Amino acid sequence: MAGKLNSRVAAVAASVLAQRKYVAPVDVFAGLGWVRAARIEEWRRGRFSPLTEALPGDAARIGEALRCLRAWARENGLTPADTAYTAATRERGDLRFTGDDALDRLCRTHWLAPDLSEKQRARLTERQNKAPDLAVNPADKAWTCAGCGAAGRAGDLLLAEGPLCLTCADFDHLVLLPAGNAALSRRARQESTLCVLVQHFNRRRKRYERQGILVEEAALDRAEQRCLADEDARARRRDRDAQRRAAQDVDFQAAFADTIRRLYPGCPPDRAQAIAGHAGTRGSGRVGRSAAGRALGEEAVRLAVIASIRHLNTDYDRLLMDGVPRAEARERIRPALDRVLRSWEERAQPCAM
Repeated sequence: MAGKLNSRVAAVAASVLAQRKYVAPVDVFAGLGWVRAARIEEWRRGRFSPLTEALPGDAARIGEALRCLRAWARENGLTPADTAYTAATRERGDLRFTGDDALDRLCRTHWLAPDLSEKQRARLTERQNKAPDLAVNPADKAWTCAGCGAAGRAGDLLLAEGPLCLTCADFDHLVLLPAGNAALSRRARQESTLCVLVQHFNRRRKRYERQGILVEEAALDRAEQRCLADEDARARRRDRDAQRRAAQDVDFQAAFADTIRRLYPGCPPDRAQAIAGHAGTRGSGRVGRSAAGRALGEEAVRLAVIASIRHLNTDYDRLLMDGVPRAEARERIRPALDRVLRSWEERAQPCAM
């Protein structure tokens, strides 16, 4: 069991390192499937403590995973960095992981890539130790402010701790800048003494999504003036960036297709390219755009291949249209899916479309 956990931790850590240039224990917990990213976000927002309330294992299991991570990091020459975990609450208190001081120290240790320069390491450490943004979110139902007792409606912005209305949270002097203009948002943050993130929980994707920021009105005016002054230059830069990203996407999808053909030599080349194009579409949220997918992890590639077989080589979609529950439909088509998967693993097929 320990050996299996060690290999899983190593695989997750390698994937995270390739994407971020550092590995944090909370990212490993998420990669192991022990906790969802949305629950980590709630913990960072001070909704509950310690983090072990959302983890399935006991302290011994968590400690074993942390020791596996430390051994892997040292074997690969990573540099340890103690990192502050501050709650995104008005009190800015320290977050707890387990309630055990020794384990918490291990949880706060981030492991930095060995190829970082001193300047890169300092910049990364500074960013990791920065306290997270204060945040408010739209209420999903009627509510009552814990500060003034005023009744709130669904859609009103509130500070979850409490909950508190914007007046009681001392945010009522700020104005909303909706998401969508990255340059304006960045400059408004720079100009505003106080900035509050507005986020909404997407129940379908099971994650928090940014909707905008609350900033001082005068700061927003100054940011708008700055954006107007260099609008043409930013337009030219956007065009160059779009061309660069398009070229990167072509290269990434080609590499993804090559990995599919290496792992599944029986998969026709045009099918491998189609799977790579579908799974690797930028902004799609599909497995190819996950951290593991961008690192060409074998498990991410396998999931993309399975998804393609499920939809194109089985009756799965028809079963869903007939009203068969998702779990039952997947169980029914499993033999057909496994047959195609095995054939792709073992030998080339003349046609699999």
